[in-house]
Amino acid sequence: MITEIIMTGLLALKEYLSTHVLTCLVPAFFIAGAIAVFVSKDSVIRYFGADVKKYKSYSIASISGFILAACSCTVIPLFAGIYKRGAGIGPATAFLYSGPAINILAVVFTARILGFQIGVARAVMAIVMAVVVGLCMAFLFKKTDSEGAFAVQSSAHSYGGYKTIGFFIILVLILVIGASSISWGIKVPVLVIFLAAVGYMVKFWFSREDFEYWMRETYFLAKSIFPLLLVGVFLAGIIQAILPPHYVAKYAGENNLQANFLAAIIGAFMYFATLTEVPIIQSLMALGMNKGPELALLLAGPALSLPSILAIRQILGTKKTIAYICLVVVFATISGFVYGGI
Repeated sequence: MITEIIMTGLLALKEYLSTHVLTCLVPAFFIAGAIAVFVSKDSVIRYFGADVKKYKSYSIASISGFILAACSCTVIPLFAGIYKRGAGIGPATAFLYSGPAINILAVVFTARILGFQIGVARAVMAIVMAVVVGLCMAFLFKKTDSEGAFAVQSSAHSYGGYKTIGFFIILVLILVIGASSISWGIKVPVLVIFLAAVGYMVKFWFSREDFEYWMRETYFLAKSIFPLLLVGVFLAGIIQAILPPHYVAKYAGENNLQANFLAAIIGAFMYFATLTEVPIIQSLMALGMNKGPELALLLAGPALSLPSILAIRQILGTKKTIAYICLVVVFATISGFVYGGI
């Protein structure tokens, strides 16, 4: 029995390494390192700072997930990048939640497989939750809002706006295309072209000193976060073996606060790769899961996982991480309960 459980954890780890590291996490770490080096602190504060008008910072943060096909683990390096450059805790955590919760692929796939109604509910409530969770985090930690998680080495040079924007567009496209489900026959040539473009930009646009800063910052983030993600994925695989999915359906067949809370808690600690939550919930629907807990699981599952929780704690600390988890679980529970009653 113990051997089987350990093997389940190892299989989950093997699947994670083979399907997510190269095409998702590696580009995300490079983007995060680039944010830390090439994006000025003033630029981040202009959009995500604690003193920026809330309608501006939270609207940008809450819809940012639409362009990223990122799971809860992949978005963490990006979150670390903007947070360490001075983003307020509220907008930063709104971005952290929205990244995996409302990416356009997940929303469309949800509507197509699970139904238009729950697809729309997921999109709308995820945006609302990103704003509400962010506002609550800003309120709870207002006194420490300006505290960054890491020190950062800034770029020694100033670059034109078009160079920085073009550079980040290419990096984000590498992440989005790498994480997409298009065929490798198309994906590989496109990625090669984009990687060649990055090589050209690095050679002719940036100094050697800044390139070294970028590599150093990327390595530091990967060293800080990646081992925790691996531990979390392994433990999540073990939890899944101990707690089979049909248990969720058994205890979440009705729309009440207990059922929605259970779905949100399980979603918060289990690991869902991007888009995999949809077929999992489809199978739970077939087993009798109520639509309220379905939405609660959809709202909590992609945005949190045991691997991401371990990594978030490394960035935010224990107190802020616990607050973030509780807010996601509570609002996912309420959202599911309200939706189930409609």
